[in-house]
Order: sequence, then C-alpha cells, then structure tokens
Amino acid sequence: MSKLVSIGLPVRNAGSRVTEVVRSVMAQTHTDLELVISDNGSTDDTEDVCRTLAKEDDRIHYHRQPENIGLLNNFRFVMGTATGAYFRWIGDDDRVHPELAARTAAALDDDPRLVLVTTGISYETDEGEVVTAPYESTALASDDPAERFIELMRLLNGGHLMVDPLYGMMRREIVAAIPRRNMLHEDEIFAGKLALAGPWGHVSDVLAHRNWPDDSVGKLGRMLEVPAWQWRMRNALQLRETSAWVRQAGLDDDQRRQALAAARQWYLTRQWKIIRRRSVKLARMATPAR
Repeated sequence: MSKLVSIGLPVRNAGSRVTEVVRSVMAQTHTDLELVISDNGSTDDTEDVCRTLAKEDDRIHYHRQPENIGLLNNFRFVMGTATGAYFRWIGDDDRVHPELAARTAAALDDDPRLVLVTTGISYETDEGEVVTAPYESTALASDDPAERFIELMRLLNGGHLMVDPLYGMMRREIVAAIPRRNMLHEDEIFAGKLALAGPWGHVSDVLAHRNWPDDSVGKLGRMLEVPAWQWRMRNALQLRETSAWVRQAGLDDDQRRQALAAARQWYLTRQWKIIRRRSVKLARMATPAR
C-alpha cells in the first residue's frame, strides 16, 4: 500500500507562474498525493488562480493567509498542515519530474533509516543558463552523524548544485519536529540539523528544476525581515546557531569534537571567500580605466 505524499507550496504574488508549478505536481505518477498551497497574503491574482486550480482536483488544498506571515512561517505552515507520511516543499516557480514522488517515496520505503531523500536538480540562472552537478558520495547515508555533518559542511562551501536538502522528500513527522529560527542562511542551518537527525538517501537522476536568482544579501534580509545588523554578522551567527545545535544533538565526545571542528572550518573557508571577493572588487575599483 503506497503512503500519502504531501507537496507543500508556499506562495506569494505568483499568479503568473503558479499554474505551471501546480500542473507539474499533479502530473505525478504517484497518485496518492496531496498538494498544500499556502498563499501568503498575495496582492495579485494568485488567489483566483489557485482557487480555480483547486476546483479541478480535490487533492489540492488551498489556504490563504489574511496577511503576510513571513517567508519561513509560510514554509512551516504548509508542512504543519500536510497529512502525508512523506513531505516535500516546492518553490512557486519550480517544476518536478512526473516520477519524483514515486522514486523518492520508494527510497524512503526501502530504507527506514532515512530521514530524507534528495535528487538531482537542474537550476536556471538569471542569464538563462541551466546548470547541474552530480553527487556521488555516500557520506550523507552514513549511520555516523558526525560523518554526515562533516560532509554537509563541505557541501555548503561547495555550492548548491549537488545536493539541496530543503527540496528533498522527507519523513514529515521527524522533520516537522525540528525547530527553526528566522535568520539569514537559516536553510543552511536547517540542513545541518537534518544531517544530524539521520541518514539521507539520494536519487542521482535530475527529477526537479528550480530557478536560481542571484539575490543579494540585502534583498534576502528584507524578504526575511531580518535586522540589517545581522546581514554583516550572518556567518558568525550561523556558526553560533549551528554549533549550539551540535552540542545538544546527543553526540559522543569524539563526534561532537569532529562536528564542531567542521563547523569552524566551514566558517573560516566562507570568510576567506568573502575577503577574496572584496579584495578583487577593490583592486578593480583602484585600476584606472583605459
């Protein structure tokens, strides 16, 4: 007997693009499915579009927030409202392959150790270039939480192309119990918590497509309604939050030492990248135009 799969779609002012997203979800070959849409106080025609779509398929459950509850709270709402054993978020301009739900749910069925299953994802940049990268390591499937966490820290500094846990298929009850805080890079902090929570599976085939805008820190900060002073302190705050979670994650002394060392190495590497980018920018500004 197949398990109910819930797809959560947090949306705001996406009336012109949400239909394509919904169509890709409802075309899944795994038909024991529900789509939970939370409209975060949209001011365009998103409500009309979503209500029309919901009338076409009773597996679509549309909820409208009377006002903007914030980006993170909207993500949390769709997971909290979902009823499926398995759950996956989808962005309001993303698409999924028809086999995504079936293949990731099967992987979770086959291995009860797994907290989530990621897939290959293709990304379209602002310039229209479509990019992806294979992930071939098995470290995230390890039974050792320190090994998983160390691998996740490595991936965070390597970019988003290989693995994106926020858009993996998850065991809903386990993941819904993990606390989250509204702050810059919260998705990366959440990924660290997921790595400590249990092993991950991975389907290497590209089963999803996402748009990847080159958003500035300031734009993301305003979207999250994070105080401006946190923008400059974001990496230090992320290190503090991540390290605090490591210390309470039930690791033994050696695992805790390894995980904290990996978090510090992540921080130093990211800070060094920032310094290099600023140095290059200053050098260009100082070079006279010819």
